[in-house]
Amino acid sequence: MSEIESARPTGETHRYGILVVDDEDAILESLSYTLGVEYEIFAVNSGEKGLEVLDRENISLVISDQVMPGMSGVEFLEKVIERNPRAIRMMLTGYADMPSLIRAINDGRIYRYLPKPWEPDELRINVKRALEVYELSNENAKLADALAVANERLQAENVYLRREVEARYSFDGIIGDAPAMQKIFDVTDKVSQTDATVLLTGETGTGKDLLARAIHYSGPRKEGKFVAQNCGALPETLLESELFGHKRGAFTGAHADKKGLFELADGGTIFLDEVGETEPGMQVRLLRVLQDGEIRQLGSSETRKVDVRVLAATNRDLKKCVEEGRFREDLYYRLRVVEIELPPLRERSSDIPALAHHFLDEAGAKVRREFLGFSNAAMDILVAYAWPGNVRELANEIERITALAGPEETIGVDNLSAHVRGGATARGDGRGGSRGPVDAESFAAVDDWDLNRSVDALKRRMLILAVREAGSKSGAAEKLGIPRQSLQKMIKRLEIPAEELKRPEAASETDEE
Repeated sequence: MSEIESARPTGETHRYGILVVDDEDAILESLSYTLGVEYEIFAVNSGEKGLEVLDRENISLVISDQVMPGMSGVEFLEKVIERNPRAIRMMLTGYADMPSLIRAINDGRIYRYLPKPWEPDELRINVKRALEVYELSNENAKLADALAVANERLQAENVYLRREVEARYSFDGIIGDAPAMQKIFDVTDKVSQTDATVLLTGETGTGKDLLARAIHYSGPRKEGKFVAQNCGALPETLLESELFGHKRGAFTGAHADKKGLFELADGGTIFLDEVGETEPGMQVRLLRVLQDGEIRQLGSSETRKVDVRVLAATNRDLKKCVEEGRFREDLYYRLRVVEIELPPLRERSSDIPALAHHFLDEAGAKVRREFLGFSNAAMDILVAYAWPGNVRELANEIERITALAGPEETIGVDNLSAHVRGGATARGDGRGGSRGPVDAESFAAVDDWDLNRSVDALKRRMLILAVREAGSKSGAAEKLGIPRQSLQKMIKRLEIPAEELKRPEAASETDEE
């Protein structure tokens, strides 16, 4: 098919609206005849009438004469832009007036300038191409609108996700009612509002990463980035590249420039986990950042200033490493402006019930199951176990339990790992001592020989009495020496109605919580 033939209608076509403005009736008739088969033509003999058509009709293309009495073609097209900026504009003229031509191109922003007389097929081709431009412009406008909506939604989602992250990594999101943890929260709450360098110490799995994120997201740098790097996970050269970046060709495989984590975290926080594993050369470079706030990429002679807060963590005894010459003393003191030592889980066993229930809810959501909680015997074992892997090991144990749990809704002793059951047995009562011999006469008054039922009955009575005496669930939890979350779980599991928790003389009052 030739180009001219392709300009003719083939089957059903979209009826674009075309406005034709010319003061000569013969021109209007000719244009209507040439284009009327394919398009909807609106023909008028003045610019004023043309504007009236624009106000009431959907016009895709405007064809205007250049010289007309009253409003000129250029003036008319300028007003077209105001009323319908997306409409394509074309101009017809029988004059070779260069200044008018330049003004029409600049002010009327015409798509094409057509001389009189015209060839009908050439006119069809020009109109067809102009409408293709119009269609493309419309599609681009739709895409731009969709992109604007998507960007707005993305910004809203980013705000939501940031709030979710801030909530997740806030101090309120860290479970710890033990006195040792409360002291830590007091310190971190204060230090989070400063730019002080913090060194977090403690055994593996005690939650140093979580606490570092809480410090960042609770402080003035929370709008900046939080980046983390395990310093023991990479050899020195790769670690140097990861932290400080490199220039193209700095080493084999460096095919392009790369920004380091210090540069990416500019204005935010960098967390150096396992900083005690760094080599002497890396320790020198870290010291320079802490002293001068300067970094230098591998393969570059230029230094750059960065504004980064440094949080570091280690499970090593850095003071001992300094004494043995394996860690720079000046870097050690630069890192430990504030030192926070996280206690192992075995030293805050009172937090285990709350942590276990928290991890059970999280793991249960992953497998789309809701568990009521733990049996008394199972919880006793969890509390008695030493947890050498600390909180991380407890979380992994609960996740394993939920993945392998049967149809039962309460986690029992049989659901626990063999090494957890064995470890708790070896540890005795969880405090390193023995419970001592049991006198047979102690069982004389036992009516129900089912241990779990008897313990649940005792717990039920104690919970009801504690809430009644304390007057609130928070007070009852403190009286019983357990976290409030654990008390709530037990009340739910034992199905204790709210009425039973009220004091008899205040049965008509509403529980404050």
